[in-house]
Amino acid sequence: MNAAYEKILGGRSGLVGLLILCGLLLVVFPLVFDIFRLNLVGKYLAYAFVAVGLVLCWGYGGILSLGQGVFFGVGGYCMAMFLKLEASDPISTKIQSTPGIPDFMDWNQITELPLLWQPFHSFGFTVLAVLLVPTLMALVIGAAMFKRRVGDVYFSIVTQAIAAILAILIIGQQGLTGGVNGITDLKTLMGWDIRTDSAKLILYFVNAGLLIGCILIGRFILSSKLGRLLVAMRDKEERVRFSGYDVASFKVFVFCVAAMFSAIGGAMFTLQVGFMSPSFVGIVPSIEMVIYAAVGGRMSLLGAVYGTLLVNFGKTYFSESFPELWLFLMGGLFIAVVMYFPNGLAGLYQSHGKLLLSKLAGWKHRPVRSMPPPAVAKPQPAPAEVAIELPHGSLEASK
Repeated sequence: MNAAYEKILGGRSGLVGLLILCGLLLVVFPLVFDIFRLNLVGKYLAYAFVAVGLVLCWGYGGILSLGQGVFFGVGGYCMAMFLKLEASDPISTKIQSTPGIPDFMDWNQITELPLLWQPFHSFGFTVLAVLLVPTLMALVIGAAMFKRRVGDVYFSIVTQAIAAILAILIIGQQGLTGGVNGITDLKTLMGWDIRTDSAKLILYFVNAGLLIGCILIGRFILSSKLGRLLVAMRDKEERVRFSGYDVASFKVFVFCVAAMFSAIGGAMFTLQVGFMSPSFVGIVPSIEMVIYAAVGGRMSLLGAVYGTLLVNFGKTYFSESFPELWLFLMGGLFIAVVMYFPNGLAGLYQSHGKLLLSKLAGWKHRPVRSMPPPAVAKPQPAPAEVAIELPHGSLEASK
C-alpha cells in the first residue's frame, strides 16, 4: 500500500476498522433490518455527520461547539425548501387561494413566493446552498470569536445562544419557515418519489457512502500537518501562537469543516425523514449531538459513528419501552461515560479490546507443544587408575 494512502487510512488497524464499518453499514444492516428499521438507521447516520465533525473541532481542535444543530438545521431547511417547492406546483395546490406556493404560506395569507425562496427552484443551487450557507455562517461566527481570542467555555455559551436564537427566529417567521411545524409533506426529488421503499433503500446507501467519504476527508485532515497543529493548539495554544502560526485561522477552518459535515447530515436527514422542523435546531438537539461524539470517543472518527448508533438505538428502545424514563436513562448514560469512560467506546477498545483480541489471537496461534523425547542415559566415564604407594617396610621395599 502506498505510504500516503496508508497514512490517511490510519495504518493497518485503521483500514481494518474502516472496512468493518463499511461491511456493517453496507452489508449487515441492509440484510438484517426491514425497510422501516433501515430508514431509522439512515436517520441515525445523518446525526453521525455532526458527530464526525465534532471529533475534528472538539476532540482534536479543542473547540466545543454546543450549537451544531444550527448547521444541521440550515442544511436540512435548504433541502426542504427545494422539495417543498417541487411539491407545491400549481396543479397540486390548485385548491389554495394562491396556487403555486407552499401551503403554510397560503395559510399565512402570503400571495406570492418570497424572494428568499426563488433560487431554490434549482437543485444545483440547493446543493451549493447546503454546502456553502452553513460554512459561511461558521466562517462569520468563527472569525468574530477566534480573532478576538474568545474560546473555551465562552465559545460554547455563545454557540448555544445562537442555536436558541435561530430556533426562536424560525418559529417566529411562520410565513417563511412553516413555524413550529416546520416544512412537511415532502414527496419527490426531481420527480422521483422519495416515499417508496426502493427510494428509502437507495437514500440509505447514498447516506452511508457520504458518511464514509466525510470520514476519509477527516482522516486526510488529521494525517496532514494541520492535524498535528490542531492537537498542538488544543494542548498548548500559546506556544503554537508564539511559534508564528495563525491559530485563529486554523480554528476557523476546522469549525467550517465541521459545519459543512453537519449540513450534509441535515440535508440527508430531510430526504430520508421527509420533513424538517425547528426541533432539530435548538439547544437540546445540539447537546445530544455532543453526547454522540462523547460516547463514541471524541478522538475517534469511527467511534463517533458507533456512538451515534448506540445512543440512538438506546433512545429508540428506551422511548418505546420506558417513555417516561428515557430522558433520565440518556442522561445517566452520558454521566457514566464522562466519569468512567472519558475516551468513549474508542478508548474502551484501546484499553481493553485490543488486549483481549491480542490474547485471543495469541491463544489461537500458540504452537502445540510436543512430548519431550525420552531421556537417554549418558555413559559414565571410566574410573581413573589410582597409584598405590607401598609402605617402606613391605616386601617390595625390602627387595
